[in-house]
Amino acid sequence: MNRVVVGLSGGVDSAVAALMLKRQGYEVIGLFMNNWEETDENGVCTAHEDWADVRGICQKLDIPHYSVNFAREYSDRVFDHFLAEYRHGRTPNPDVLCNREIKFGAFQDYALKLGADFMATGHFVRRDEAGNLFKGADSDKDQSYFLYMTKAAQLRSALFPLGELKKSQVRQIARDAGLPVSEKKDSTGICFIGERRFKQFLQQYLPAQPGDMVSEDGEFLSRHDGLMYYTIGQRRGLGIGGRGDGRSWFVAGKDLEHNRLLLVQGENHPKLFAGAALIEQITWVNGVPCEDGIPYRLCGKLRYRQMDQTMALTLSGDTGILAFDTPQRAVTPGQSAVLYAGDRCLGGGIISTAL
Repeated sequence: MNRVVVGLSGGVDSAVAALMLKRQGYEVIGLFMNNWEETDENGVCTAHEDWADVRGICQKLDIPHYSVNFAREYSDRVFDHFLAEYRHGRTPNPDVLCNREIKFGAFQDYALKLGADFMATGHFVRRDEAGNLFKGADSDKDQSYFLYMTKAAQLRSALFPLGELKKSQVRQIARDAGLPVSEKKDSTGICFIGERRFKQFLQQYLPAQPGDMVSEDGEFLSRHDGLMYYTIGQRRGLGIGGRGDGRSWFVAGKDLEHNRLLLVQGENHPKLFAGAALIEQITWVNGVPCEDGIPYRLCGKLRYRQMDQTMALTLSGDTGILAFDTPQRAVTPGQSAVLYAGDRCLGGGIISTAL
């Protein structure tokens, strides 16, 4: 009997993943990862609540369960990078790094120490025996965007029981099995922020450096609270009101040298669009699909839940230029550009500059 260690978060997805694997005849072990130990603004540590839910899930499934603390690894490998990116005026995606460094790093290593043949998660993705990564069958829940930094060797020893399911089916399986988390609300946003307001959270770690908001002509409009609190394409929270021609204002760029936030009016302003982007730190799931210097046609997403966009990649080592067939709005440095051939996730990179 093959042994599989399932990463249990206390949510319905990972619970159903464990249930399905047990029904398929695996020897299932539940493992809860405590990656963040701080309490929220109400003094609640959600990790304690989630661990209680994991114990309830494993009792219902009659499987052994363990808790492991990866808070130090998470802080060193994910959170420090998150803060460094914001210091440099970029907008990072820590979930991508968490999957590479923690779930397919520290967690996978720990699972092997427990004698596991496989690790498993509740991600809505699929993989084949060769270690290729594919989108989940539920297009609304597909999470391949967040796993593009994984490697074929890691994927070959990973199981994704939910890959062929719709979210509604997962909920129904949980209800039918009487799992105690069948109606538990899905977690959203960045795990270590929880229900807190992002701005208030970030203020705890990075000193604010207020500066000027200016128009594309350099006209002073107002003051900003710190460049780190704003992202490209943002409309809400600017506090400008009816200045200019009455249309809404949007963040079009950041002048780091002068600590200025650049704003334009109208959601379709040309400065909100880019025809290309420079990407760096490119990684591939299962081999490099193209040669350096030769444009390669593919599809990509510049943010989670975006529809696939057609584009061409001209590669140069671990950097490249993405030329978009259609100009893209709010191309944001620090975010991930994830690349596809149909449903297959090829890999991706970090957006460095909108061109």
